[in-house]
Amino acid sequence: MSIFALGIELDGEGGHPAAWRHAHHAPSESLTGRVLQHKVAAAENAGFTFATFDDSIVPATSDITARVDAINRASFVAATTSTIGLVPVVGTTYAEPFHISSQIATLDYSSRGRGGWIPTRVHDPAVARAWGRPLISEPADLDREQRDSITVARDLWDSWEDDAVVRDYASGRFLDRDKLHYVDFQGESFSVKGPAIVPRPPQGQLVVFGTEADRDQVDVVLAQNADTTRQGLTFLELDVTLDTPSASASERLESLNSYTRAPSSSRREYTGSAAGLVDLLAETAETFDGVRLFPTVIDADIRELARYVLPPLLKSGVAHRPVPGSTFRSNLGLTRPANRYERV
Repeated sequence: MSIFALGIELDGEGGHPAAWRHAHHAPSESLTGRVLQHKVAAAENAGFTFATFDDSIVPATSDITARVDAINRASFVAATTSTIGLVPVVGTTYAEPFHISSQIATLDYSSRGRGGWIPTRVHDPAVARAWGRPLISEPADLDREQRDSITVARDLWDSWEDDAVVRDYASGRFLDRDKLHYVDFQGESFSVKGPAIVPRPPQGQLVVFGTEADRDQVDVVLAQNADTTRQGLTFLELDVTLDTPSASASERLESLNSYTRAPSSSRREYTGSAAGLVDLLAETAETFDGVRLFPTVIDADIRELARYVLPPLLKSGVAHRPVPGSTFRSNLGLTRPANRYERV
């Protein structure tokens, strides 16, 4: 299956720290479930394949210094959506991998197989203080924690075979204990015995995103420039500011920067018309398997994306709407992996 998946980052009010000034609701409503549902529903109706939710245990760096946990946000909208993949960001440097694995597996159940995960290395010393843990700053140590956390999560998702749950009410037998397996992971900074406390997720293995350095462990690599090696699924990350009926993209950025200047981004950036973005994404589809868009102001840019960008991409066959009733893995052209303990 050939795919060009369209993803969108929906944390806060957008990528610009002053985005809340141009949001279509009062600042006091920014963290409400109603606003979150509205944003995710708009992305799903537009035809996006997946939405991501950034996160950190410390306050966000935008003008609104508060957010709700990303897994909780994704789980909250799971019941009100039906096709869009839901992908929270979860740091691997200090969080307990057993808890991460259980929380994301639960997201896969609540979304009926539309869960994903962006594991990230955490560089901020404030996060270590918030966790009450010694600072981990050496790149090799950050890589180790990332690698071990992904390994443990994947091991735990397989620690229940698919048919481990019996549910034989007549005999009172609900589990086949021979189909539960201990993980027995021993790392340098933590160990995990297992098995999981959540049965194997509907997708078997959730869709895991990562960087080029994580390629051997993840399903999708997120690239910030066109020079990335493309083996397996590779998505380009792109900051987007679009022209609107009331102002050009450049005028919108100038207005936002007059309040707070946006920090520099290592991602590619597009500022301009919707038609120009359509051409850029069609060109991108020739070399990448998907994109993850970072709108400058979600309320303003998602409207332009829904009206003028996604329709021509979907109509021309460059991109495809996710199929109702399908899993996130299936919508990305990925098969459901067999359980490593499955008997042949």
